Amino acid sequence: MKLKIAFLTLITLLLAACSSSRPPLSTRDIETGVDPDSWSTIPAGEFLFTRHEKEIDLAYSYEMMVTDVTNAQFAGYLNSALASSDLEIEGDMVVGYYAGDPFSGHKHEKEIPEGNYPHYPLNAEGSRIRYLEENFVVDPGYANHPVTMVTWFGAKGYCEAQGGRLPSEVEWEKAARGTEDNRAYPWGNQLMRNQANYVSSNDIFEKVSGNRADTTPVGFYNGRTYDGYQTLSNASPYGLYDMAGNVWQWTGDVYEGTHNRYLRGGSMADYGYNLRVFARNNVRPDYQSPRIGFRCLRDLSGSQ
Repeated sequence: MKLKIAFLTLITLLLAACSSSRPPLSTRDIETGVDPDSWSTIPAGEFLFTRHEKEIDLAYSYEMMVTDVTNAQFAGYLNSALASSDLEIEGDMVVGYYAGDPFSGHKHEKEIPEGNYPHYPLNAEGSRIRYLEENFVVDPGYANHPVTMVTWFGAKGYCEAQGGRLPSEVEWEKAARGTEDNRAYPWGNQLMRNQANYVSSNDIFEKVSGNRADTTPVGFYNGRTYDGYQTLSNASPYGLYDMAGNVWQWTGDVYEGTHNRYLRGGSMADYGYNLRVFARNNVRPDYQSPRIGFRCLRDLSGSQ
């Protein structure tokens, strides 16, 4: 009996040693081969806008980020902006200046006057960036995941600091859909389980987190295989990844009569119909969510 117990103890220790030598997937960096610092040109021309296939002619070219902004990129920006006093910390929030919205006084419209507004929370549940010893650092394994918990003000501030801006809904949809047809998704009209991060993807990050929705690294769905999980590419006609799924993306439009801002693309916690290129959502601009991120647009000189 003593020999049997000793043998079982040895096996247990060996298994523990093996498991401890390989950290959980959620804390391991996965290289997708997609560069989050890259941009793609969206050429001038017509395309079909919304499910009603309205012909829109964008008579200018522009650039869009190939991926969503990552935690690493946003953490670097926060550290730089705080050091230069472009942003500051008030209580448990990073805040920054906003010039305010035009106010029409419509029913349910909330006035947004000039002043400081929240950009990013400090150490909030759902965020992957921590404020430690007066420095923003990314949780292990999440450097190349899309940043979340950023408000519209924070997304706008980041893009402008990079010499860009948030895309309008029209600009976003053209970048997602292309010009050749009225496709429902950036890659075509069919959504496969392993083509985007949404509720049915059953990707490897969900498996290690108890089937809970989690972000995947930017560009994860590019045709590669990770830990036995074969992905299909979800790139748009212009080579933009994750324009469907992973995180909702802020757009820049400020519409008359409403203080809300609009989101595109769907998230890891949404069903397939929210991943269609014409699907949209809206929330107040100070809203924060682990399901919301963004990417930026750059105007090309002389194009607009």
